[in-house]
Parts: sequence; C-alpha cells; structure tokens
Amino acid sequence: MTLAEPTAEQLTLLQDEAVRITRELIRIDTTNYGGHDPQTWGPGEREAADYVMQLLQEVGLEPELLESEPGRASVVLRLPGQDRERGGLVIHGHLDVVPAHAGDWSVDPFAAEIIDGVLYGRGAVDMKDMDGMILAVVRHLARTGQKPPRDLVIVMFADEEAGGTYGSRWMVEHHPEVFDGCTEAISEVGGYSITLPTPSGTAERAYLLQTAEKGMAWLRLRASGRAGHGSVPNDENAIVRLARAIAAIDAHEFPREYVASVRTLFDRVADVTGQDWDEADPEAFLPLLGGARQFVAGTLADSANVTTFHAGYKGNVIPQTAEAQVDCRFLPGHEDALLALIDELSGEHVEVIVETLGVALDAPDDTPFVHAMHRAILAEDPGAHLLPYCLSAGTDNKQLSRLGIAGYGFAPLQLPADLDFAPLFHGVDERVPVEAIRFGARVLLRLVADC
Repeated sequence: MTLAEPTAEQLTLLQDEAVRITRELIRIDTTNYGGHDPQTWGPGEREAADYVMQLLQEVGLEPELLESEPGRASVVLRLPGQDRERGGLVIHGHLDVVPAHAGDWSVDPFAAEIIDGVLYGRGAVDMKDMDGMILAVVRHLARTGQKPPRDLVIVMFADEEAGGTYGSRWMVEHHPEVFDGCTEAISEVGGYSITLPTPSGTAERAYLLQTAEKGMAWLRLRASGRAGHGSVPNDENAIVRLARAIAAIDAHEFPREYVASVRTLFDRVADVTGQDWDEADPEAFLPLLGGARQFVAGTLADSANVTTFHAGYKGNVIPQTAEAQVDCRFLPGHEDALLALIDELSGEHVEVIVETLGVALDAPDDTPFVHAMHRAILAEDPGAHLLPYCLSAGTDNKQLSRLGIAGYGFAPLQLPADLDFAPLFHGVDERVPVEAIRFGARVLLRLVADC
C-alpha cells in the first residue's frame, strides 16, 4: 500500500461501517419502477442520496447533490490525489433497486435482516453492498487525512435500474466536468469469487473481473390493427399481429459466438482445472463456473426476451393497438444487425421503437490498473486468480464510456463455493454473506491505496 497501513482498530471500524451502511441503505426503499411519469417516482432515491450526503459531511467532506428531476438525485465527490497529473479513477455505485414483492420473499426485503451470517434484502448484491464498501473506504480516508495516489471521483448514481436516464446518462450529458481527467472506473458485477477444482484434487478461488459487457436495446413493439366488436371477424387484430411478432422473436435461435473476453475466461479456467473446453459443447464446461454460470452463459450469443405485454381494455372489444417490451442484449459489433433482425421478425404491421440503447463494452485486461486489482485480491486471498469475463447485463459504465473512461466491474466478494450467485441479482431472497462485505471493504481499501 502507498498509504499507511490501517491499525487493527481502524480496520475493524472500516469493516463494521461497510456492513452498517449497507444495511441502512437497504432499509431505505429506493425501488425504481422505471418510466418517465413523476407520479411513479418514490421518495427513496432522494432519501438515500441525503443519507449519503450526511455520511460524507460528518467526516468533513464536501459532496455535491445533483438532481436531474425532483427526487432523482445523484451524489458526487472528488478526492484529490497525490499525483494530480495522473488520470483519475471513478468509483461509482447506484442507489436504486428493482422492485421486490414481499409476498415472494422469506423475509422483509427492506428489513436488512442478518440470518446465520447472511444479510438479506433488496440491493444486498445489486448494489448496496458495494455502496457500503465505497462509503466506508471514503470515510476511512477522510478520518485518517490520507490522499490516494491519484484523484478519486466518487459517484452514487440514481436510476441505473432503468437505464440511467435520470442518473449516469444525465450526468454525462449535463455535468461531464465531474469526470474531467478520469481514465478508468470501477463499479458492480465483478470481483466476486468462484471456486475451481484443480487436477490435484484441491480447490482454488478465482475472482471474475468484469472487463466487458453486452450492449442493450430496450425496445417497444407496437402493433396496429382495426378496432372492432369482439363478436365480428377481424383479420387485422392488433393483438394477433403482436403475438405473431413475439412468437417469431422467441423462436429465433441466435448463433453462438465467443468474444475475446469469453475465450480468455474459458482458456484460463481450463488452465486452472486441467479441463479443456469445446466450442461445440460449452454446456459441458459451464458448470465449472459455479455461481457465475448464468452470467457467462448469457454472453455466448445475442438475446431477445419479451418482458411486458399491454393490450385491450374490455373483454368484448378488439383494440386498435397492442404493445410489448423486449429486452435485447448484443455482443460487441452486433448492434445494427440485431436491430435489423428484430424489425424483420416483427413484420410489417409492428413498429419497433428503441426506448433505451446502451453500447457494448470491452476494456483491456492487461494494464497497470488491472494488475493493481489483482494485487489487492492477492493481499487478502493469497494464491487466488483474477480472470476477465464478459457480463451479460449492463452497468453505468456504458455512459462513462462516452467520455473515454474504461470501465470495469470490481465489487470484491469472497463467496462460498456453493452459492449460486448470479440468480441473486433481481431475484427473490437477494442476499450476501456479511463476511463477504467485510472482505470487500478490505480489498477496496487496498486498491484505493495502490491504484
């Protein structure tokens, strides 16, 4: 570390605060229902942003709160580094979460209960655990009066779960000066561990660094037809036209393709395990990836999933229009081809409307900063591997890439070998081991000291 090693007391406080802040953030219901209607915006995002402001101000820092619309608040803070000439590092989280239906959960999703050493709650892994780690590290730096090696820009964004329209997208378009001089960024959905078998019969941990992510296209399909009475034959039924489009999209088989980050991951896992992988049969290799299996499986091809359907207003009336939403994810370089394909599959009577478009990302995996992340992991877990991977979902790094900032997913968590991690994101009973948060806070402090 280029900063002073924390004392035992300071280290305990750092870890305790990471857990406490995570729990307190979970207890603030920041559910993001999406859309642009202010009537659907709850007060949670602003309440969470105010809480973050309080945490930073009480240790003598001067953060800024920026609202894109009333209640849609993001918090920013720049910590000057020892070398102001170096490119700055953005460390960012988001404060919003996806909805949680309490009746489906075994616990209250906003109570932040700890059961058998595991913290339950909406946002536990997406991504209030990382928010807690970030804020705990920043508070430690403020209390000890230490400067990081280079400038750190700390951001807690609003609206990530709805594409960042009122958060990262707005910040990049209206306040790009916040990120002046920054060259790299870290955020969610990377840095977590999987456990790999070795030829000797032992097991070794590997931490997956998210160096790439698929692009996203959130589309609305709008079918038009002829309205009429439900008892009268109608060969221009908008619902039927939309159903045909949905069926065609669902039936389409996207060809498999192995992008560079996926190939590198598979090759390095093969090196550790001694088990080769076959391009024609990745399903035989994917189980080795444990809790990351679903994320990685989603990066082997483009995808299109219908997520909502809206049509009609009365049982005996054929409506004039029908709509559905489709969540498309595409590999680097596939954006134009995927949009053209969806238009073709939808047919002449269905309009394809692009509501949100996010670029695919691919950051280098052999840089001094990546090596610093590996050193931070090794210091807390000697002998561990750091392997690049592509994320099937998207993050706010998409928007930062418009400013030339290379984004990585690095929210470090040491996880049990049997934890099926990927399904916890947006899932029922979302949870994270408390010790994983404590581990992550230690790793993140090491990275900040050596970045």
